[in-house]
Amino acid sequence: MFDADLTQNDVIELSGRFDASQVDKARAIFDRITNSSTVSFKNLEYISSAGLGVLIATQKRLNESGKKLKLSNLNGHVKDIFYYAGFDKIFEIE
Repeated sequence: MFDADLTQNDVIELSGRFDASQVDKARAIFDRITNSSTVSFKNLEYISSAGLGVLIATQKRLNESGKKLKLSNLNGHVKDIFYYAGFDKIFEIE
């Protein structure tokens, strides 16, 4: 199960497993983001390359207007994926 909720403070809270079957659901949330925002991975167990693609596309779109995504609360496994892929150079990770 996957869920993505946009809070009033422009925080996107992810939970569950973010894989290819959840891309459309995630895009519906991420496409609404127009300001710099934080993505909380606190309750996210897994992210696939399809999920990473949604994040990269959103970051690219936001960068065009001088804005960005900040990623927070990544668990050890998910954080490793971001560092191994070099995404720590694309995203601010707390």
